[in-house]
Amino acid sequence: MGNELTLDNQVCFALYSASRAVTAVYRPILEPLGLTYPQYLVLLVLWENDPVTVKRLGEELMLDSGTLSPLLKRMIAAGLVTKERSSADERSVLVRLTPAGRDLRDRAAGVPAQVAAATGLTPARLRELRTTLREIAGAAQATAAGLPPA
Repeated sequence: MGNELTLDNQVCFALYSASRAVTAVYRPILEPLGLTYPQYLVLLVLWENDPVTVKRLGEELMLDSGTLSPLLKRMIAAGLVTKERSSADERSVLVRLTPAGRDLRDRAAGVPAQVAAATGLTPARLRELRTTLREIAGAAQATAAGLPPA
């Protein structure tokens, strides 16, 4: 019998601890922008696709409505986004950037480089890591859905 049942040998714990550590790096970087990490993620989606439906935003960020709704309420109160019913489909609710939310993009431009520097990894290693993490996530999601991993 090997050491399979030790904490150090668990992929899940390595992912969990790395995620917590990297997320903690964001806190002092985002604080001067008046943002939390989840708010930053919402803005990343909107800076790429504005407007977006609440449903799509939840799918992109893998957040349920119970988590996303209060997050969006705080962002609305901060003047970063608005929510409105879609004129094309009354069942859909669109989230849009306000001018303040759009302007924040320029101020946030240095965030990725600061976080990358904090990891100590080269840009090439970070690209490899992102690819590997996406593969892990895709395979795990397929398995959870009862499908064979790709």
